Amino acid sequence: MNLDQVSGGTNSHNVPAGAFAMPPGMRMRYDLPDPSLSEYLTGYAIYASDDRTPMLNWYLPAPAMISVVVDAGPLTVSIGNHRFGPVDRASFYGPTSRAFRTETTGGIAVGIGLSALGWSRLTARSAGDFHNRVTPLSAVLGAELSARLIEGLDALDDDSFIKPLLDAVLGPLFQRAHPREDLIRAFTALTVTDGVIEMKDVADRLDIPTHELRRMATRHFGMPPKLLLRRARFLRSFIGLIRTDGMADYSKIDSSYFDASHFLRDAGTFLGTTPRRFVASDTVFLRASLRARAAVIGAPTQALHGVVKSPAPVTGRSTTGEDRLRPSV
Repeated sequence: MNLDQVSGGTNSHNVPAGAFAMPPGMRMRYDLPDPSLSEYLTGYAIYASDDRTPMLNWYLPAPAMISVVVDAGPLTVSIGNHRFGPVDRASFYGPTSRAFRTETTGGIAVGIGLSALGWSRLTARSAGDFHNRVTPLSAVLGAELSARLIEGLDALDDDSFIKPLLDAVLGPLFQRAHPREDLIRAFTALTVTDGVIEMKDVADRLDIPTHELRRMATRHFGMPPKLLLRRARFLRSFIGLIRTDGMADYSKIDSSYFDASHFLRDAGTFLGTTPRRFVASDTVFLRASLRARAAVIGAPTQALHGVVKSPAPVTGRSTTGEDRLRPSV
Protein backbone atom coordinates (compact mmCIF):
# COMPACT_ATOMS: atom_id res chain seq x y z
CA MET A 1 0.00 0.00 0.00
CA ASN A 2 1.41 3.39 -0.93
CA LEU A 3 0.16 6.94 -1.23
CA ASP A 4 -1.01 6.48 -4.79
CA GLN A 5 -2.97 3.31 -4.05
CA VAL A 6 -4.88 4.15 -0.89
CA SER A 7 -8.55 4.45 -1.75
CA GLY A 8 -11.53 5.89 0.08
CA GLY A 9 -13.94 3.86 2.18
CA THR A 10 -17.70 3.52 2.13
CA ASN A 11 -19.82 5.88 4.21
CA SER A 12 -22.47 3.18 4.66
CA HIS A 13 -24.24 4.55 7.73
CA ASN A 14 -24.84 8.09 6.51
CA VAL A 15 -22.01 9.61 8.50
CA PRO A 16 -21.89 13.29 7.40
CA ALA A 17 -19.17 13.87 4.84
CA GLY A 18 -18.02 16.92 6.79
CA ALA A 19 -16.96 14.67 9.66
CA PHE A 20 -13.91 13.66 7.62
CA ALA A 21 -12.94 17.06 6.24
CA MET A 22 -9.18 17.59 6.20
CA PRO A 23 -6.78 20.13 4.67
CA PRO A 24 -5.59 19.33 1.13
CA GLY A 25 -3.23 16.38 0.96
CA MET A 26 -4.41 14.88 4.26
CA ARG A 27 -6.93 12.09 4.75
CA MET A 28 -8.34 10.00 7.55
CA ARG A 29 -10.53 6.97 7.98
CA TYR A 30 -12.12 5.22 10.97
CA ASP A 31 -13.42 1.67 11.10
CA LEU A 32 -15.00 -0.40 13.83
CA PRO A 33 -13.52 -3.84 14.44
CA ASP A 34 -15.64 -6.93 13.98
CA PRO A 35 -18.41 -7.01 16.64
CA SER A 36 -16.81 -10.08 18.20
CA LEU A 37 -13.74 -7.92 18.97
CA SER A 38 -15.55 -4.78 20.12
CA GLU A 39 -14.78 -5.29 23.80
CA TYR A 40 -11.05 -5.69 23.13
CA LEU A 41 -10.33 -3.24 20.31
CA THR A 42 -11.72 0.29 20.48
CA GLY A 43 -11.35 1.11 16.80
CA TYR A 44 -9.09 1.36 13.77
CA ALA A 45 -7.78 4.77 12.68
CA ILE A 46 -5.97 5.53 9.43
CA TYR A 47 -4.26 8.89 9.01
CA ALA A 48 -2.44 9.87 5.84
CA SER A 49 -0.46 12.71 4.34
CA ASP A 50 1.16 12.99 0.95
CA ASP A 51 3.36 15.92 2.06
CA ARG A 52 6.89 14.84 2.97
CA THR A 53 7.61 18.08 4.82
CA PRO A 54 8.12 17.46 8.56
CA MET A 55 4.87 18.01 10.44
CA LEU A 56 4.10 18.28 14.14
CA ASN A 57 0.86 17.04 15.69
CA TRP A 58 -0.36 16.86 19.28
CA TYR A 59 -2.61 14.09 20.61
CA LEU A 60 -4.49 13.70 23.87
CA PRO A 61 -3.58 11.22 26.62
CA ALA A 62 -4.93 7.80 25.72
CA PRO A 63 -5.07 4.09 26.58
CA ALA A 64 -2.71 1.63 24.92
CA MET A 65 -2.45 1.56 21.14
CA ILE A 66 -0.66 -0.33 18.38
CA SER A 67 0.62 1.80 15.50
CA VAL A 68 1.92 0.62 12.13
CA VAL A 69 3.28 3.04 9.53
CA VAL A 70 3.35 2.43 5.79
CA ASP A 71 5.40 4.29 3.17
CA ALA A 72 6.33 6.79 5.88
CA GLY A 73 9.44 8.74 6.71
CA PRO A 74 11.02 8.85 10.18
CA LEU A 75 8.50 9.20 13.01
CA THR A 76 9.40 10.50 16.46
CA VAL A 77 7.16 10.79 19.53
CA SER A 78 7.64 13.12 22.49
CA ILE A 79 5.85 12.51 25.80
CA GLY A 80 6.74 15.10 28.38
CA ASN A 81 10.52 15.37 28.45
CA HIS A 82 11.05 11.98 26.83
CA ARG A 83 11.63 11.59 23.10
CA PHE A 84 11.17 8.24 21.38
CA GLY A 85 12.39 7.52 17.91
CA PRO A 86 12.70 7.21 15.17
CA VAL A 87 10.17 4.58 16.25
CA ASP A 88 9.82 1.15 14.68
CA ARG A 89 7.33 0.68 11.86
CA ALA A 90 5.18 -1.38 14.23
CA SER A 91 5.15 0.25 17.66
CA PHE A 92 3.31 -0.06 20.93
CA TYR A 93 2.18 3.16 22.57
CA GLY A 94 1.65 2.51 26.26
CA PRO A 95 -1.15 4.20 28.23
CA THR A 96 -0.41 7.91 28.49
CA SER A 97 -1.23 10.50 31.13
CA ARG A 98 0.36 13.33 29.15
CA ALA A 99 -0.50 14.77 25.77
CA PHE A 100 2.08 13.60 23.26
CA ARG A 101 3.53 15.10 20.13
CA THR A 102 4.52 13.36 16.92
CA GLU A 103 6.88 14.58 14.21
CA THR A 104 6.12 12.93 10.90
CA THR A 105 7.26 13.16 7.30
CA GLY A 106 4.25 11.89 5.38
CA GLY A 107 2.91 8.43 4.70
CA ILE A 108 0.18 6.33 6.28
CA ALA A 109 -0.31 5.47 9.95
CA VAL A 110 -2.71 2.76 11.09
CA GLY A 111 -3.73 2.97 14.75
CA ILE A 112 -5.33 0.09 16.67
CA GLY A 113 -6.90 1.04 19.98
CA LEU A 114 -6.68 -1.49 22.83
CA SER A 115 -9.13 -1.57 25.72
CA ALA A 116 -8.07 -2.65 29.20
CA LEU A 117 -10.06 -5.82 28.67
CA GLY A 118 -8.22 -6.43 25.42
CA TRP A 119 -4.87 -5.95 27.15
CA SER A 120 -5.86 -8.44 29.85
CA ARG A 121 -6.47 -11.09 27.19
CA LEU A 122 -3.38 -10.29 25.14
CA THR A 123 -0.68 -10.64 27.76
CA ALA A 124 0.14 -11.25 31.39
CA ARG A 125 2.44 -8.23 31.43
CA SER A 126 1.47 -5.12 33.38
CA ALA A 127 0.33 -2.19 31.27
CA GLY A 128 1.93 -0.01 33.95
CA ASP A 129 5.36 -1.07 32.67
CA PHE A 130 4.64 0.90 29.50
CA HIS A 131 3.08 4.03 31.02
CA ASN A 132 4.08 7.06 28.92
CA ARG A 133 6.39 4.95 26.76
CA VAL A 134 6.66 4.01 23.08
CA THR A 135 8.21 0.59 22.48
CA PRO A 136 8.76 -1.67 19.44
CA LEU A 137 5.69 -3.88 19.12
CA SER A 138 7.93 -6.92 18.75
CA ALA A 139 9.33 -6.34 22.24
CA VAL A 140 5.86 -6.19 23.80
CA LEU A 141 3.66 -8.65 21.90
CA GLY A 142 6.16 -10.59 19.83
CA ALA A 143 7.99 -10.43 16.52
CA GLU A 144 5.43 -12.63 14.73
CA LEU A 145 2.54 -10.20 15.30
CA SER A 146 4.70 -7.26 14.29
CA ALA A 147 5.76 -8.96 11.06
CA ARG A 148 2.23 -10.07 10.15
CA LEU A 149 0.87 -6.53 10.54
CA ILE A 150 3.69 -4.92 8.57
CA GLU A 151 3.68 -7.47 5.77
CA GLY A 152 -0.10 -7.55 5.58
CA LEU A 153 -0.48 -3.78 5.34
CA ASP A 154 2.37 -3.48 2.82
CA ALA A 155 0.58 -5.95 0.55
CA LEU A 156 -2.72 -4.03 0.43
CA ASP A 157 -3.63 -1.68 -2.39
CA ASP A 158 -6.85 -0.22 -0.93
CA ASP A 159 -7.57 1.04 2.56
CA SER A 160 -10.97 -0.70 2.60
CA PHE A 161 -9.03 -3.95 3.09
CA ILE A 162 -7.33 -2.73 6.28
CA LYS A 163 -10.22 -3.58 8.58
CA PRO A 164 -10.62 -7.19 7.32
CA LEU A 165 -6.87 -7.70 7.61
CA LEU A 166 -6.73 -6.40 11.17
CA ASP A 167 -9.78 -8.43 12.19
CA ALA A 168 -8.17 -11.58 10.79
CA VAL A 169 -4.73 -11.00 12.33
CA LEU A 170 -5.91 -9.80 15.74
CA GLY A 171 -9.05 -11.88 16.23
CA PRO A 172 -7.33 -15.10 17.39
CA LEU A 173 -5.32 -13.23 20.04
CA PHE A 174 -8.25 -12.60 22.40
CA GLN A 175 -9.47 -16.14 22.99
CA ARG A 176 -8.24 -16.53 26.57
CA ALA A 177 -10.55 -14.87 29.11
CA HIS A 178 -9.18 -13.18 32.22
CA PRO A 179 -10.75 -14.17 35.56
CA ARG A 180 -11.37 -10.52 36.57
CA GLU A 181 -13.14 -9.38 33.42
CA ASP A 182 -16.33 -8.31 35.21
CA LEU A 183 -14.25 -6.09 37.48
CA ILE A 184 -12.35 -4.60 34.53
CA ARG A 185 -15.63 -3.84 32.74
CA ALA A 186 -17.14 -2.25 35.83
CA PHE A 187 -14.13 -0.03 36.44
CA THR A 188 -14.04 0.99 32.77
CA ALA A 189 -17.64 2.14 33.07
CA LEU A 190 -16.85 4.21 36.16
CA THR A 191 -13.96 5.98 34.44
CA VAL A 192 -16.40 7.46 31.91
CA THR A 193 -19.04 8.43 34.47
CA ASP A 194 -19.42 12.13 35.27
CA GLY A 195 -18.61 13.07 38.85
CA VAL A 196 -16.78 9.85 39.78
CA ILE A 197 -13.29 10.73 40.98
CA GLU A 198 -12.61 9.45 44.51
CA MET A 199 -10.76 6.15 44.68
CA LYS A 200 -12.51 5.05 47.87
CA ASP A 201 -15.91 5.70 46.30
CA VAL A 202 -14.90 3.58 43.30
CA ALA A 203 -13.55 0.79 45.52
CA ASP A 204 -16.82 0.78 47.47
CA ARG A 205 -18.89 0.64 44.27
CA LEU A 206 -16.78 -2.26 43.02
CA ASP A 207 -16.80 -3.91 46.44
CA ILE A 208 -13.03 -4.39 46.55
CA PRO A 209 -10.28 -3.04 48.84
CA THR A 210 -8.46 0.06 47.61
CA HIS A 211 -5.16 -1.82 47.37
CA GLU A 212 -6.78 -4.35 45.03
CA LEU A 213 -8.25 -1.53 42.93
CA ARG A 214 -4.80 0.04 42.66
CA ARG A 215 -3.21 -3.24 41.59
CA MET A 216 -5.96 -3.97 39.04
CA ALA A 217 -5.85 -0.47 37.54
CA THR A 218 -2.07 -0.50 37.12
CA ARG A 219 -2.01 -4.01 35.68
CA HIS A 220 -4.78 -3.58 33.09
CA PHE A 221 -5.15 0.19 32.57
CA GLY A 222 -1.52 1.22 32.98
CA MET A 223 -1.67 3.69 35.86
CA PRO A 224 -3.08 4.17 39.37
CA PRO A 225 -6.85 4.56 39.63
CA LYS A 226 -6.75 8.15 40.87
CA LEU A 227 -4.75 9.23 37.82
CA LEU A 228 -7.08 7.33 35.47
CA LEU A 229 -10.15 8.93 36.99
CA ARG A 230 -8.60 12.40 36.81
CA ARG A 231 -7.55 11.82 33.20
CA ALA A 232 -11.06 10.78 32.19
CA ARG A 233 -12.66 13.69 34.05
CA PHE A 234 -10.31 16.18 32.42
CA LEU A 235 -10.80 14.77 28.92
CA ARG A 236 -14.60 14.80 29.24
CA SER A 237 -14.44 18.46 30.16
CA PHE A 238 -11.71 19.51 27.74
CA ILE A 239 -13.24 17.82 24.72
CA GLY A 240 -16.56 19.45 25.52
CA LEU A 241 -14.83 22.83 25.34
CA ILE A 242 -13.12 21.98 22.04
CA ARG A 243 -16.29 20.75 20.38
CA THR A 244 -18.25 23.86 21.31
CA ASP A 245 -15.34 26.24 20.69
CA GLY A 246 -16.06 27.63 24.14
CA MET A 247 -12.57 27.60 25.62
CA ALA A 248 -13.55 30.22 28.20
CA ASP A 249 -16.94 28.72 29.11
CA TYR A 250 -16.36 26.40 32.06
CA SER A 251 -20.02 26.00 32.97
CA LYS A 252 -20.19 22.48 31.48
CA ILE A 253 -17.02 20.98 32.89
CA ASP A 254 -17.32 17.82 35.00
CA SER A 255 -19.41 18.31 38.13
CA SER A 256 -16.60 17.16 40.43
CA TYR A 257 -14.42 20.19 39.58
CA PHE A 258 -14.58 22.81 42.32
CA ASP A 259 -14.00 25.71 39.95
CA ALA A 260 -12.18 26.78 36.78
CA SER A 261 -8.79 26.99 38.51
CA HIS A 262 -9.17 23.36 39.60
CA PHE A 263 -9.78 22.39 35.95
CA LEU A 264 -6.83 24.47 34.77
CA ARG A 265 -4.51 22.70 37.23
CA ASP A 266 -5.49 19.43 35.61
CA ALA A 267 -4.80 20.98 32.21
CA GLY A 268 -1.25 21.60 33.36
CA THR A 269 -0.94 17.96 34.40
CA PHE A 270 -2.41 16.34 31.29
CA LEU A 271 -1.65 18.88 28.55
CA GLY A 272 1.42 20.62 29.95
CA THR A 273 -0.17 23.99 29.17
CA THR A 274 -3.49 25.81 29.19
CA PRO A 275 -6.38 24.48 27.06
CA ARG A 276 -6.34 27.58 24.88
CA ARG A 277 -2.62 27.33 24.15
CA PHE A 278 -2.85 23.61 23.48
CA VAL A 279 -5.65 24.02 20.93
CA ALA A 280 -3.74 26.85 19.24
CA SER A 281 -0.73 24.57 18.69
CA ASP A 282 -0.32 21.75 16.16
CA THR A 283 -3.69 20.01 16.51
CA VAL A 284 -4.88 19.61 12.90
CA PHE A 285 -5.20 15.83 13.10
CA LEU A 286 -6.42 15.89 16.69
CA ARG A 287 -9.37 18.18 16.03
CA ALA A 288 -10.32 16.28 12.89
CA SER A 289 -10.04 12.93 14.65
CA LEU A 290 -12.29 13.98 17.54
CA ARG A 291 -15.01 14.82 15.04
CA ALA A 292 -14.57 11.76 12.82
CA ARG A 293 -14.18 9.23 15.62
CA ALA A 294 -17.33 10.46 17.34
CA ALA A 295 -19.25 10.17 14.06
CA VAL A 296 -18.13 6.62 13.29
CA ILE A 297 -17.41 5.01 16.66
CA GLY A 298 -19.45 7.08 19.10
CA ALA A 299 -16.81 8.41 21.51
CA PRO A 300 -14.57 11.30 20.43
CA THR A 301 -11.42 9.78 21.90
CA GLN A 302 -10.20 6.35 22.94
CA ALA A 303 -9.86 7.31 26.61
CA LEU A 304 -13.64 7.90 26.80
CA HIS A 305 -14.57 4.70 25.02
CA GLY A 306 -17.15 2.84 27.11
CA VAL A 307 -17.81 -0.84 27.66
CA VAL A 308 -20.99 -1.34 25.63
CA LYS A 309 -20.39 -3.62 22.70
CA SER A 310 -20.22 -1.83 19.40
CA PRO A 311 -23.03 -2.08 16.83
CA ALA A 312 -22.61 -3.55 13.39
CA PRO A 313 -19.45 -2.34 11.63
CA VAL A 314 -19.51 1.20 10.30
CA THR A 315 -16.95 2.69 7.95
CA GLY A 316 -16.16 6.34 7.53
CA ARG A 317 -14.12 8.03 4.88
CA SER A 318 -12.49 11.29 4.02
CA THR A 319 -14.41 13.22 1.38
CA THR A 320 -12.32 16.23 0.50
CA GLY A 321 -12.68 16.14 -3.27
CA GLU A 322 -10.84 12.95 -4.19
CA ASP A 323 -11.70 9.30 -3.73
CA ARG A 324 -8.17 8.50 -2.57
CA LEU A 325 -7.05 8.88 1.00
CA ARG A 326 -3.51 10.05 0.22
CA PRO A 327 -3.50 9.20 3.76
CA SER A 328 -0.83 10.28 7.76
CA VAL A 329 1.18 9.72 10.57
